[in-house]
Amino acid sequence: MAIPLLEAIDIEGKEVTADALLTQRKLAAYLVQERQAHYHFTVKGNQRGVLQDVALFFQDRQQPDFVQDTPPDHGRIETRKIWTTPELNGYLDFPHVGQAFVVERHSIEKKTGIRSCEIAYGITSRSPEQADPQRVLKVNRGHWTIENSCHYIIDWNFDEDRSRIRTGYGPENVTRLRRFAVGVIKSKGVRSVAQKMRELTRNVRSVLDYLRMTKNSCKTACH
Repeated sequence: MAIPLLEAIDIEGKEVTADALLTQRKLAAYLVQERQAHYHFTVKGNQRGVLQDVALFFQDRQQPDFVQDTPPDHGRIETRKIWTTPELNGYLDFPHVGQAFVVERHSIEKKTGIRSCEIAYGITSRSPEQADPQRVLKVNRGHWTIENSCHYIIDWNFDEDRSRIRTGYGPENVTRLRRFAVGVIKSKGVRSVAQKMRELTRNVRSVLDYLRMTKNSCKTACH
């Protein structure tokens, strides 16, 4: 599904980030060879061999290549550390790897003092000359900022946690439709997805005008 969607977007020279579901060799080859773009992928169990190799390399990591301390946000104090390496480029069974990396995210809840640590592994087609550790971490964090923002909108505006669609492929398909709707609204540059949803709800004419889906769509309704 990802490749047809990307066909309509100008991505030459840009970086496409994805979580583990889209960490696929076919997509990597498409981005680098056919579109002259770059990838930044999370590596998990669906690429078991790549994950094991990257995790083993970074098992005895020493001082991080870059550390980022972020201001207290939402009641948390966070520190992110990153290690990168190009030494696995010719070894990993994955096309166009420029470097592999591991990110540690340390978090402290201000009210409770509870500490947590999350570890994420990844690969990028950008070489160390194209992306130093600070840039790799920035791209990684930017991906999850978008992901978390989307989760928040879906949970809050669609009240997804209370959805009664629970059997078969129903939950997965409806979630995709909700994400698609959020993406379409955001693509128009609106300030508030929630406000735009309230304006469009139960008003087919407004939806058609907003998306310019008919020849006589009102242009003023699209802004």
